[in-house]
Amino acid sequence: MIPDTIKRLLFILSGLLIFVSCKKQLDINDNPNNPVKVPLTTLLTNAEVALGNSLAIGTGLSQDLAVYTHQMSTREEANDYAVTGVEFFLTQSWPTLYRTTIANLDQITKDATANNDMIYAGISKVLKAYAYSQLVDVFGDVPFSEVGKLEEGIRYPKFDGGADIYPQLFAMLDEAIADLSNAGAANENTPEDDDVIYKGSTQKWIKAANTIKLKLYTQVRKVQDVSGPVNALISGGDLISSTEESFMLPYGPNGATDDRNPGFGDYFATQRSNHVSPWLYEIMKGYNPKMNAGIEDPRIPYYIYNQETATSEADNNTEYRDGAFVTIIFGSKGENAAKSQQNSVSLFGIYPVGGRYDEGTGGVASANSGTGAAPYRFITYADRLYLEAELIHEGIIPGDDRATLQAAILESFNQIDYTIANYVKPSQTVPAVFDEDPASPMMKYIDEILLNFDAASADRKLEIIMTQKWLSSMGSSIDQYTDYRRTGYPVMFDPNDPEQAPGGFVQPPIDGDPINPGAQAKVPVLRTLPYPLSLPWAQDELETNPNAPAQKTPSEFKVFWMP
Repeated sequence: MIPDTIKRLLFILSGLLIFVSCKKQLDINDNPNNPVKVPLTTLLTNAEVALGNSLAIGTGLSQDLAVYTHQMSTREEANDYAVTGVEFFLTQSWPTLYRTTIANLDQITKDATANNDMIYAGISKVLKAYAYSQLVDVFGDVPFSEVGKLEEGIRYPKFDGGADIYPQLFAMLDEAIADLSNAGAANENTPEDDDVIYKGSTQKWIKAANTIKLKLYTQVRKVQDVSGPVNALISGGDLISSTEESFMLPYGPNGATDDRNPGFGDYFATQRSNHVSPWLYEIMKGYNPKMNAGIEDPRIPYYIYNQETATSEADNNTEYRDGAFVTIIFGSKGENAAKSQQNSVSLFGIYPVGGRYDEGTGGVASANSGTGAAPYRFITYADRLYLEAELIHEGIIPGDDRATLQAAILESFNQIDYTIANYVKPSQTVPAVFDEDPASPMMKYIDEILLNFDAASADRKLEIIMTQKWLSSMGSSIDQYTDYRRTGYPVMFDPNDPEQAPGGFVQPPIDGDPINPGAQAKVPVLRTLPYPLSLPWAQDELETNPNAPAQKTPSEFKVFWMP
């Protein structure tokens, strides 16, 4: 069953699809029967918003991949690693990326180049390269070289190999930087508020383009030598270098049109479907014996809002409860897995979805519990620092991996305060989490993480870097999924491992009734499926495109950069 809030958000998404064919099929070329001239301002805004919506929790690919990377649990198809080509969020994201984001960007490139408005052209190429990189990273092989070639008689584009697409993305980013730097261009039309990401700042777009390149080179480092270009990027220094320069899509509070973060939808949903993963929760609490053991993360009340208090009674017996925290377990078929916890389940908090900061007093969530104005983070300054920590650790660039990791964690905390103050703007008073006082919770946490790092083996150090990056990128799950498949870290919940199964957790599931505990007697039964190495292709595309391949087996289909 699709929750009401998802149906509502689907309606919002469908309103953005300005290039949708009237035929019920995925034709990812322009529609020649609809030659409407749309201004660059409209095209750019629609492309940027559609890109964020197609990737975010609530409407996009992160909805499924947050489950695959065990930051979220759900009763939907992603449970059991069971996403298929007809799964709801996949079938919405695929056409949105092609029909709206990429189609609009192609039109911007065409019109802007013809008018010598090269800032628009450069922005469109940065966004297009990023969109295609996300498609390749998630699906592997995708339509690329023949997309938008209807005028050349290509109605059904072939699928290109990811290894063939990636080099063209680097070239596209170089073209974008040249366009953005073109001092001789007329640029009679320049983006301002229609560029909701950077307000037309060429400097920030160039830094974003270079940082995307840094990320893509890092992702392919196990299948090719990237030392030369990576060191050139680092020495060039033209990368995202502050919180303010982070590559993010802002969302706003509810207005004439609902432009809140899609993940905020669970606050006013009539059927809440997103649950915080107990795997994430136990790592942040310091319960996990192998990951951050004994180290409690001070970001918990920012990341997680509890509708219950430690002593209040839940709607029904819960599958997993620890004090105020209530959730369900991945893959569970236990007797309490399907019981409604509408007014009890813990939700994502003020960060990353613009919900409520958890003050410990509980309360049923509603649309008034937050603003929903948290941005979707494509690449942040913290992400850039984590990339460099990994590259230093792997010997690809010079530097101090420990110091860079420390800087990355500090920035992870700083971006929470920055996001809340500059985007979310809540009505409640929210304490700062960033505090460099040596006695502060943040500094104590970082000191303990670094003590573990100092004592770790080389492999374990990489695990710590990737785990901290996973915690920092809460709510943006595409790169989390990529990082795990290419490095094997962070360690994910494994239902095949009896030490990780419910009852084997350091903090075992607690019954949902703190007044009369103990009613939950049965350990949930987990289904064990192989981990998906990529997502399946949208079935609608395979059925309407005669040049599409047969559907893949996700657990066997590797993306080209995987070792």
